[in-house]
Amino acid sequence: MKKILLPLVVLFIIAQFLGPARNEGELTSIAAFETETNPPEDVKLILQTSCYDCHSDVTNYPWYNKITPVNYWLASHVNDGKKHFNVSGWEANSVKKKDHKFDELIEMVEDKEMPLDSYTWIHTEAKLTDAQRASVIEWAKNVRLKYSLVSKPE
Repeated sequence: MKKILLPLVVLFIIAQFLGPARNEGELTSIAAFETETNPPEDVKLILQTSCYDCHSDVTNYPWYNKITPVNYWLASHVNDGKKHFNVSGWEANSVKKKDHKFDELIEMVEDKEMPLDSYTWIHTEAKLTDAQRASVIEWAKNVRLKYSLVSKPE
């Protein structure tokens, strides 16, 4: 048993010095999104608390991110979130893509699929009330309306 356990412990200790790249961009990467979509203050706070960690280039890492293999799981989670909806670099998207992303956002929030349960288990402050969901959905629908007006030819 010692022949198996000792190498595993050594490997675990060495692994603590390795880890995936961290998702720590500049806050300015979110500013363009907020300027364009103009969320009201209550929605802006919801986005900061419940969305940006996984859907931007600016992740606020918890203490347990320093533990391998947890840090790899979190990196995968963040990368997947950014693949689906990333507010950083928002201005590079076409109006059609932005509209589609907001359509998905509305659907995910209405169906209570976002924020993920695996996120809100630990980040309890990220759980959305029905009123908060309604605020986000109303804002998102208004943003979609703006995009539909921009994309319609005259």
